[in-house]
Amino acid sequence: MPAKIALSDIQLIDRLKLDDETALTVIYKRYWELLYISAYHVLKDGHACEDIIQELFIRLWNNRHQLQITFSLRAYLYASIRYEVYRQIRKGSVRADIFDEALSYIRSPDAYDSMEYKELSTRVSAIVETLPEKCREVYKLSREECLSHKEIASQLNISTKTVENHLTKALRCLRTSMGGILPLLLYFFIKK
Repeated sequence: MPAKIALSDIQLIDRLKLDDETALTVIYKRYWELLYISAYHVLKDGHACEDIIQELFIRLWNNRHQLQITFSLRAYLYASIRYEVYRQIRKGSVRADIFDEALSYIRSPDAYDSMEYKELSTRVSAIVETLPEKCREVYKLSREECLSHKEIASQLNISTKTVENHLTKALRCLRTSMGGILPLLLYFFIKK
């Protein structure tokens, strides 16, 4: 394939189906960085992102004859990355701070009018209200009042270790309870 000719994604897919390894290389070079940024935005782990992207391109090559891309190659690759990131998180292979990011997002002024904000805010508030009283109080002081662990400990007359334990419990409860909306969170944060 001549280096000076820029092929469209459709042409690259056609060449890929004809076992053209150069087409795979061009697709890789065209989309690798965008896919990496998308995955890294959620995972914050460079090695995990590289592994996921590598696996994606291996599957793309291995399944090249059965490829049925109905929209665009770009959309197909992004959807594949979202799915694989989600799968790795569910499997426990990688750790993502998407819940913490979602919680901080719903408190940002840019989000207040969005549908995602309303969905997340309602869900988080409902879950927080089910926490034990002291745990709920510590969580609200930390996340809503933005107090440090030391300030919370001082205000509630408890140790900073107890504050950490309450926050760990609250966040674990939120992560478990919000598992059902993980696809929404992944879609929203990967598309940023």
